[in-house]
Amino acid sequence: MAEADGTRRSGAAEAGTLYLVPTPIGHPGDITLRAIEVLGRVGVVASEDTRHTRRLLQSLEIDTRLLSYHDHNEESRSQQLLGLLREGTDVALVSDAGTPLVNDPGYRLVVAAVEADVPVRPLPGATASVTALIGSGLPNHQFHYVGFLPRKEAARRTALTALRSSVATLVFFEAPHRIVAMLEDVRAVLGDRPAALARNLTKDDEEFLRGPLSELVARLDAEAVVRGQFTVVVAGAGEEPADEEHALAHRLTETLMRHGADSRLVREVVREVTGLPRNWVYEQVRLAAQQRDAGAAERPVGAGRSGGRSSGQ
Repeated sequence: MAEADGTRRSGAAEAGTLYLVPTPIGHPGDITLRAIEVLGRVGVVASEDTRHTRRLLQSLEIDTRLLSYHDHNEESRSQQLLGLLREGTDVALVSDAGTPLVNDPGYRLVVAAVEADVPVRPLPGATASVTALIGSGLPNHQFHYVGFLPRKEAARRTALTALRSSVATLVFFEAPHRIVAMLEDVRAVLGDRPAALARNLTKDDEEFLRGPLSELVARLDAEAVVRGQFTVVVAGAGEEPADEEHALAHRLTETLMRHGADSRLVREVVREVTGLPRNWVYEQVRLAAQQRDAGAAERPVGAGRSGGRSSGQ
């Protein structure tokens, strides 16, 4: 059993518990009563930015010991925290905002704790990805959390191409100085899909921008300086409108298939004419070939011959 300082009574053999504690993503009221109780009871709070977390704890009148835990000291600090846990000290891991490990450090510590048979207790709470998703107005029965895309355009477009055929709603994070370039790449690779931008979630200036990607880019372009932290929600492939490039690709595919072209030639022609991503073109040609083959298998023997008479008559 833990003492008031978060350590175990002398002679106790059990390890401490690692708590994963979400913190507010904007509004201070985002924190839960259980999170407050845990932060005040544990022996140590491991924090991405101790200055930020200290302000949060002071506002809650909590004076628990703080240790920094971030990308640059994650390996060494994980071993130190694991040592405390093995000795019976309860530890709470927090990030600057939202749920730990979601696009933030912590995975290494959780893995080490699990391997050492140390109890890990995740607390539910604020997370920008789900908050933006449910407020987006887009389908949420199936979604794919992506997080930040690569910063360089070529790598970003490659990552987006891998998501091209996903029917799940996509959720991204992006910084204000890259948001317009990122949205332009999303539109170029995925098409002009319905989307929503959630800016400064749960803060007083929270804002949702909803509409086709092209419209959202135009609205941000009109701002002198784009500010705020963005969560981007984009409709999956099943919700994609047929724009001119995709309509042309479908017509080309159907026409070439109807004239007997093989799938390899169809793929090469459609890609050369439209410039659409290879994975998307390959998938469309594959589906068209399946439909053609299924239609041929179902056609009655002799159907389509001159006179409409079957053989043997």
